[in-house]
Amino acid sequence: MSVESSETTAQGLILSDAAAAKVKSLLEQQGEEGLQLRVAVQPGGCSGLRYQLFFDDRSMDGDIVTDFNGVGVVTDRMSAPYLMGATIDFVDTIEKQGFTIDNPNATGSCACGDSFN
Repeated sequence: MSVESSETTAQGLILSDAAAAKVKSLLEQQGEEGLQLRVAVQPGGCSGLRYQLFFDDRSMDGDIVTDFNGVGVVTDRMSAPYLMGATIDFVDTIEKQGFTIDNPNATGSCACGDSFN
């Protein structure tokens, strides 16, 4: 298990301070111990690959765990290469509220922003 700051991470995935605060708030609402934010890339979506963000208490072989302001973020070893250098942020504006992923590895994405290639 690696613990690093949000500036340099083992898997190259960055969770912004705003996203970390939102995840921490959501975890507190869940009220369950041992939950972490799992970020995965799965086949599917209109562009070929889609992101999955969910709370998980499982630990899988090869998981990469990074701490962002007290929030554990887990990435499986198959998803990690797709997420290298990606930034997860939380946006709360009049037009949009939710998590966004800025991924330099994506060569294209769909209009909904949920999948990429």
